[in-house]
Amino acid sequence: MQPSAPASASPAVPLYDERLTAPRSWWLIAALVGLSGALIALPLGTLPMLGGLILAGALAAIGVSTYGSVRVRVVAGSLVAGDARIPVSALGEPEVLDAEEARAWRTYKADPRAFMVLRGYVTEAVRVEVTDPADPTPYVYVSSRDPKALAAALTAARAA
Repeated sequence: MQPSAPASASPAVPLYDERLTAPRSWWLIAALVGLSGALIALPLGTLPMLGGLILAGALAAIGVSTYGSVRVRVVAGSLVAGDARIPVSALGEPEVLDAEEARAWRTYKADPRAFMVLRGYVTEAVRVEVTDPADPTPYVYVSSRDPKALAAALTAARAA
């Protein structure tokens, strides 16, 4: 994670850039899945065992990498969270959520119409109301390891 440039920088330079990567424990589990693939193929011989290790390990690693890594950026007047690109002009004031508030907004306070870039292994988040009247999405919820920097970047992008 690296908050990058000041608000006066060019629009192509990200004001905020963060990659939410999977925790190390997930990679350990992926390695254990590879090991279990090897053990399943062990009765068939050494070569099938190596094939099982490689295949199961690769599939588990692809799964962890695909789900476990998402990028959050504030760049060119937009909040880019995963595949979504939301102009900051359509967003309200960002609200920094501590671990307890973030959990509440992930569970019982959650609105099914909300856009969420949610990673359960990241405890804090930012919630921003969507102010565009044509958009039925009530708010955007983005998990972040540094929610204060993300909220500051959104505020700076709105002011620019």
